[in-house]
Amino acid sequence: MTKSELRLLLKRYPIQKKFQTPEYLRTVPHLRLRLPISALLARLRSESDFLLTQFFRDRGFLRLQPPIITSSDCEGAGEVFTVTAEAATPAPLSNGEQAAILEDGFFKKPTFLTVSSQLHLEAYMHEHAKVWTLSPTFRAEKSDTPRHASEFQMLEVEIRTQSLAEIMDLVEDMIKSLVQGLRKESFLEQLVRAKTTWEQPGTRGLETDSPSLSTRWDALEKTPWPRITYKAAIRILQDSVNSGESDFVHQPDKDAGLHLEHEKYIATKVGLGQPVFVTDYPRAVKPFYMLPSAAEDGQIDMPETAACFDLLLPEVCEIVGGSLREHRLQHLEAAMSRRRLDLRSIHDDSGTENNTITRPVGVLGGNLEWYVDLRRFGSVPHGGFGFGFDRLLCYLSGTRNIKDVIPWPRNYGRCDC
Repeated sequence: MTKSELRLLLKRYPIQKKFQTPEYLRTVPHLRLRLPISALLARLRSESDFLLTQFFRDRGFLRLQPPIITSSDCEGAGEVFTVTAEAATPAPLSNGEQAAILEDGFFKKPTFLTVSSQLHLEAYMHEHAKVWTLSPTFRAEKSDTPRHASEFQMLEVEIRTQSLAEIMDLVEDMIKSLVQGLRKESFLEQLVRAKTTWEQPGTRGLETDSPSLSTRWDALEKTPWPRITYKAAIRILQDSVNSGESDFVHQPDKDAGLHLEHEKYIATKVGLGQPVFVTDYPRAVKPFYMLPSAAEDGQIDMPETAACFDLLLPEVCEIVGGSLREHRLQHLEAAMSRRRLDLRSIHDDSGTENNTITRPVGVLGGNLEWYVDLRRFGSVPHGGFGFGFDRLLCYLSGTRNIKDVIPWPRNYGRCDC
């Protein structure tokens, strides 16, 4: 190659020695990987994976690889990618035509990319007691916010327990142990130096948050973290509105769940820089598989809240969601019926009406009869959580957009490389 050819090639290189916006760098992910900050984030991701593996191994957990293709929609929100071996059709299809393709297709039934490995981990848990995974998860949300991606890594855990507090303690210990391990390997110092470079005018880099990284890391290591009920959180939000301190776009409503602006306020007001656990959400705003909260003294009716929690981080907001699972067969079937999941009656091999078994079928036709079998043939009290691995990396590195910590980001309207 001649010098003139080399100069011409260098001029064509997409990442020049000048300011490059994060949006532009996301269009060349195969070359963005060569930037020093991308290399640092890759090392942060790798070391975090190792430290989490070490944490769970030391506590007797079994790491598993649940399936990515599934016939079940765990969350029931309908935001799933459908798997098909058929070529794309030039014209839109009716619902009936789509259903026919799925039923006659490769798997002979509707199949999806997983939105959660929880249901499969529950199956493993009945034999192994304590299980976990860190695996790809997919959501077909048509949103392009700094907090969302269509493909991301989710850490999920299932354990035998009757205590929601035990699960929250495990989450605290896990994140605290991770931060301590990363600090020991000098990742905080490396990120602080890199962040100083990112914020210099005219440099190539990422969108970063302003708070001190050292302050963030210190707050994560300071335990215990605050724990409040959903009812108390709503009361705090309503008091804030009544006093004129806040003017939320969505008014706090005990029946509507927490919006992003509410989570940010709670994380800031209650946590004071620390993560905050919010527990006992209304059952109506949570998935069907959650165990009801423990009944209060003198209460006869089933509680209207679920034995669950969300962990809120300042600015990032929800990063972990967990619960005790409904392990009783009749109660699970009743919860599925209330959520209007279809019920089918099928016959066993004898073909007699007396042996008819009611089998629930999941959202979007996803078959959940196997999940009910986990209760029908014996279960134990258990629970678990899902942890947004990439969101924590954003928080630890001070990166504002999740697409900048994911090496090959996939989001609505974009799937480069």
